[in-house]
Amino acid sequence: MLEIVHLGAASARDDRRIVDKQCRALAARGHRVTLVVADGRGDAWRGGVRIVDAGPGALPAAMRRLYRRALALRPDIVQLHHPALLPAGLRLRRHGCKVLYDAGAEPPHDGDAGPGAGDGAARRALAALWRRLERQACRHLDGVIAASPCARDAFLPLNRATVCVNDFPLADECEAGLAWAERPVRVCHEGALSAMRGVVELVRACELLQSQVRLSLAGDFTEAALAARMLARPGWRRIDALGRLGRAGIGALRASSRAALITPHATPAALGAPPAILFETMAAGIPVIASDFPLWRNVVDAHACGLCVDPRDPPAIAAAIDYLACHADIARHMGENGRRAVRARYNWQHEAAKLVDYYEHL
Repeated sequence: MLEIVHLGAASARDDRRIVDKQCRALAARGHRVTLVVADGRGDAWRGGVRIVDAGPGALPAAMRRLYRRALALRPDIVQLHHPALLPAGLRLRRHGCKVLYDAGAEPPHDGDAGPGAGDGAARRALAALWRRLERQACRHLDGVIAASPCARDAFLPLNRATVCVNDFPLADECEAGLAWAERPVRVCHEGALSAMRGVVELVRACELLQSQVRLSLAGDFTEAALAARMLARPGWRRIDALGRLGRAGIGALRASSRAALITPHATPAALGAPPAILFETMAAGIPVIASDFPLWRNVVDAHACGLCVDPRDPPAIAAAIDYLACHADIARHMGENGRRAVRARYNWQHEAAKLVDYYEHL
């Protein structure tokens, strides 16, 4: 039995991937698993995982407390869930712990900034510095866990003990929703509302719709000026703005929609791998209208579970929405195809076995 400690930011205790997937998979194998966070919400247990609170405070200020709490547990293996924790991980490694870094799904590139980044030239300079520090630290760790093949391939040159553990859905995300005939004629979109995530094109697409379908947006605008521009457009009259929803609210929204829109603009991360939300939507049994990126199309076309569109083309987005809204039997069949693909291939059960095997081979 291993003594395993996961170190995370304040939000880690509510992170489904960290707690309900990674930590619980290791605990179910019989290992002692503790998640150490600094959020001021107290100690707790969740699904066989012990959660230890190192007290409130922003991550840089809480670093020493997180390090001390982790060290006191005398772990065999420590997994870091935030890049700002890399210095603490290197110190823990000097005490004989095996230390792993959770690299997430996005490949590192200098367009990403670390904690506290600003704008413009300062942001780019800080991003480049941060990535150099990340690359240097990962060379000295015992392994890296990536959540996508593209992130794995980016970290492999830095650390040969890099493995891909995909962030695929849990079994409870494959439950059936409302009967198709009982669903309102609506499609949904979840996540932050920003230009890069395609909200401008979505609102313009709503101005071109021929059917009576409505669009439900679950998320908040990232910029007040963008929100003002979008609310002033005529397409906004076809939109129901729901604000930010919790996981239960998102589940209910998917379960009562006829399709989901996932149409961000092209970025290195988006081009590198389909996002977790694509597979979560498939698990919910509704068709996807997704950006026409090669790796995304490979999934959507292989399983006939939706339509791919140019995310910068409002007429194409509107046509896809109208098609699925007006062809209920086809939309339902596509949704069933997606859920079947998740149950057979894109599910956490397969990835959990990979994670546990990786840990035990350390």
